[in-house]
Amino acid sequence: MAALFQANAITPLLAIVALLLGLFAVLVTPREEEPQINVTMANVLIPFPGASSADVQNMVARPAEQVLSQIAGIEHTYSVSRPGVAVLTVQFQVGVPRTEALVRLYDVLNANQDWLPSGLGTLAPIVRPKGIDDVPVLGVTLWSRDEASALEVERVARSIEVELKRVPGSREVKTIGGPGRVVQVGLDPSRLRERGVDLLRLQQTLKAASLAMPAGTVVDREANRTPDGGAQMLSVETGEFLRSADEVGDLVVGVHAGRPVYLREVATIEDGAAQPQRHVWFTPAGAASDAGSVHPAVTITVTKKPGQNAVDVAQAARARLDELRGTVVPAGIEMTVTRDYGQTAAEKADKLIQKLAFATGSVILLVGFALGQREAVIVGAAVILTLTATLFASWAWGFTLNRVSLFALIFSIGILVDDAIVVVENIHRHQQLEPHRPLLEIIPAAVDEVGGPTILATFTVIAALLPMAFVSGLMGPYMGPIPINSSLGMAISLAIAFSVTPWLAARLMKSHAQGHGDGHAAPSGMAAKLPALFTRLLSPFLESAAKRWLLLAGILGALFLSVGLAVVQLVVLKMLPFDNKSEYQVIVEMPAGSALEDTAATLHDLGAWLAKQPEVQNLQGYAGTASPITFNGLVRQYDLRADAEQGDLQVNLVDKQHRSDKSHAIAQRHRPALERIAAAHGARIQVVEVPPGPPVMSPLVAEVYGPDEAGRQQLAARIAAAFRATPDIVGIETSLKEDAPRAFLRVQRQRAESLGIPVAAVAQTVYGALSGLDAAWLHDGQSKYPVPVRLQLPREAQVGLDALLALPLRAANGQLVPLSELVRVEKGVIDKPLFTKDLHGVSYVFGDMAGRLDSPLYGLFAIRPKLGDAALPGTGEIAEFWIRQPSDPYRQYAIKWDGEWQITFETFRDMGAAYGVGLILIYLLVVAQFRNYLTPLIIMAPIPLTMIGVMPGHALLGAQFTATSMIGMIALAGIIVRNSILLVDFIELQVAQGMAFKEAVMQSAAVRAQPIVLTGLAATIGAFFILDDPIFNGLAIALIFGILVSTLLTLVVIPVLYYAVYRRHHPDFPAPPAPTASTLPQGA
Repeated sequence: MAALFQANAITPLLAIVALLLGLFAVLVTPREEEPQINVTMANVLIPFPGASSADVQNMVARPAEQVLSQIAGIEHTYSVSRPGVAVLTVQFQVGVPRTEALVRLYDVLNANQDWLPSGLGTLAPIVRPKGIDDVPVLGVTLWSRDEASALEVERVARSIEVELKRVPGSREVKTIGGPGRVVQVGLDPSRLRERGVDLLRLQQTLKAASLAMPAGTVVDREANRTPDGGAQMLSVETGEFLRSADEVGDLVVGVHAGRPVYLREVATIEDGAAQPQRHVWFTPAGAASDAGSVHPAVTITVTKKPGQNAVDVAQAARARLDELRGTVVPAGIEMTVTRDYGQTAAEKADKLIQKLAFATGSVILLVGFALGQREAVIVGAAVILTLTATLFASWAWGFTLNRVSLFALIFSIGILVDDAIVVVENIHRHQQLEPHRPLLEIIPAAVDEVGGPTILATFTVIAALLPMAFVSGLMGPYMGPIPINSSLGMAISLAIAFSVTPWLAARLMKSHAQGHGDGHAAPSGMAAKLPALFTRLLSPFLESAAKRWLLLAGILGALFLSVGLAVVQLVVLKMLPFDNKSEYQVIVEMPAGSALEDTAATLHDLGAWLAKQPEVQNLQGYAGTASPITFNGLVRQYDLRADAEQGDLQVNLVDKQHRSDKSHAIAQRHRPALERIAAAHGARIQVVEVPPGPPVMSPLVAEVYGPDEAGRQQLAARIAAAFRATPDIVGIETSLKEDAPRAFLRVQRQRAESLGIPVAAVAQTVYGALSGLDAAWLHDGQSKYPVPVRLQLPREAQVGLDALLALPLRAANGQLVPLSELVRVEKGVIDKPLFTKDLHGVSYVFGDMAGRLDSPLYGLFAIRPKLGDAALPGTGEIAEFWIRQPSDPYRQYAIKWDGEWQITFETFRDMGAAYGVGLILIYLLVVAQFRNYLTPLIIMAPIPLTMIGVMPGHALLGAQFTATSMIGMIALAGIIVRNSILLVDFIELQVAQGMAFKEAVMQSAAVRAQPIVLTGLAATIGAFFILDDPIFNGLAIALIFGILVSTLLTLVVIPVLYYAVYRRHHPDFPAPPAPTASTLPQGA
């Protein structure tokens, strides 16, 4: 192959094409911070007004869950039954495309519309699909230092929604916060009673007073006729819409004492903000002049369409906002970018591309130092072409430019350069050995000599890496770019090493003129010292069986000690370490039934403390509404947090360049003070950081199953107590709700029916008075969104039940009857929500980990001894399940552990299986090459030795052993086998050419040490550039320390082991002359 390409005119053209394809890929590949994962979920909301939680579960949620579970490709179904509504969540398997998933969902819903009786009282299901593209890439908070009202800020935000929607690639533009504009009709019960008007009469009057429609056409006699003499038609319209609050107040709603009663006489009319249902505000922090102050705000979020470049969408949206300053956005309104995933993606991509360039340059310098400048140019060109072609292949595969795909390329630098280094080094060596031989003859011979082992070694690396592409769950597609991009790169590097590299070598590597007269030159430089070095190093082990056994014992001892570091917790095992982000959330849960104002007050106190912290740049508070969703919040259903007792703070930290601590350390340091402040208000908090990888419901999740709901709730409470009693477990939350007071206005049927007042009239009156009854809509020609005319008791009248019970209702005889005469007030507690998962009743306990051992695995195993005390009396032991739900939860209470444990188990299980499959494939490949069952085992023997470097490396640097560390170990298997193949192949080649067996064994280490060390150093250099990344430093540590230790051991272990196994099959000298007694091999 080398002879074909070294003088072929098409070779440089192929190289230029590869370069151009890579540049094309860099320009067109979308840039994102994280890989895009197809994880489609959908919430199906089924309102059932007035029904209790038990009725909602039995009559709506369970039948609906049975219907939804028919859908193919579903991972789990969940349901939450609350008073008046069922919320069902369908979670599809990872990888099911969003469109396909939603088509299946709608198809099942439409085909089973008869599962709920038409007269039951349920409303039509509302489907809200969710996926990765529903996470906003840009968030901009609008606020005012001039104390503009929340309604004014909201009006500005609404006006720029359309402008942002015009940005190419934008998908959904949404405003969070703002009270909303409404014409508030504040009812006065005493005036209503005095004027003889009731709420339902007002509703009917308003509805009837706001109606317009086209009526038809008539012939217009007064108009000029058409040119052809035909009649001119006149369009007739009739009716009238309400166009202002004054018109609403001027409506006649009845007659009292012979005079009309106007609406303004029985109610206050205000065109302005609705009664508060949510609060959103912005708080500057740090060095700002108004740090700690609270400003009413709204947040506009922008999502992108699938496949669009997050960087381009965010930059275009920000540019459009800048253009709107001073026009659509008045001078008094501030716009602060509080989320820009496009900018972070661009910064990350630019930084990683820079690291990629530095890593490539470093490898080229290494080759230049070891082999020479011309050789370095050849290797550098091969690496650059490999990278550009790999970038194009990655784009064609469908990957984006994100942190994982770019880390895959940086990590791959060391192994992508291997083929070129081996080929160039062997050409260089042959030049030194045969300086008078023509270069065009040397190149094919040198390439052919290492061609077989190089091809085999390349495929062994691919065999080690590629099975990782089949890891299941969220981690599969998240880490997928690493095995796929690396495997593509290895295949491309092999092709370039056998095509472009010989072509470049023929033109750049000049012939060496020095040498012996016989045409062979002795090695020079470091290569000349290596034979003596390895003779001294290997001879003792080759000559003494005892020393070989001692070497084996030492290696095994080091291996056991290395593994023991994890057992004694000097190396902590964790799924993934926390990244250094610029944000975190404080999730606040007030006691059930808390007022919105109390929730806001708690958030204000938390925010006031945070604003004083030097690491905090600004923060936004959200009470009674959800903050802009993140991928983590998407999985945890944070978008459904809209109750008055729920709130959260979005905390933005100063840029990582301007702070010394990482975000995880900052969040952990802030947590105790925040917990104390929250506890003073009776609230619970969770400090939620951006997860380093795929999100889960919570790091620690205990799913509690059992025969009945009451028992499950009791057991969940006891398990939560066990969580609290376990050190380092924080942020404990359950699915249980505290008792919240409820006043049930039970209609006295006989009394109401005797007066001719239907129960529905009573219910509508009460609902309208408290929640508001939108009786009509304002048509002023200015508002983007409809403005309702809302009948409601004023906020000050909604204190206690007196004003509500004083509301009049009209009896059949026309008389007004106060509500107090029709209902009986019964005090109680609000129904608690009921949960199911996959048709099983369940309760949840959530927790997080803090402290040195912040891996949830250690917290989980610390809790387990306490489960015996948590069991309910008389129910026996609590059964534990780790990877599946209990099949029979009706006889025994059980716990299924979920959260990070589940994804950790699935990931390491699949990675372990991939590791095993990779080893089997490597064995099969080596067997096919060497036609021997024993030699492959010798070649693969150093694989476990990587642990001697990996584990101590993690302990030395204080790093956790994570999933990326495991990826590094899997990659090491291919890299180490590659080195072993080069050694064994050389031994067999030299023996076949007549060299003494022992001499060939020692020469293998001496001759192949340089390419082996070079490729090892190249891989180590690439790993050094990802060592500072919080997530991928485990991969870097595994490669650096694993290659360092295993490479050195391989140069000793493989020759010694090969000699020990095959020494009896080979004489120590060639056949002539015959061996004498003094030269016979020594027994071992």
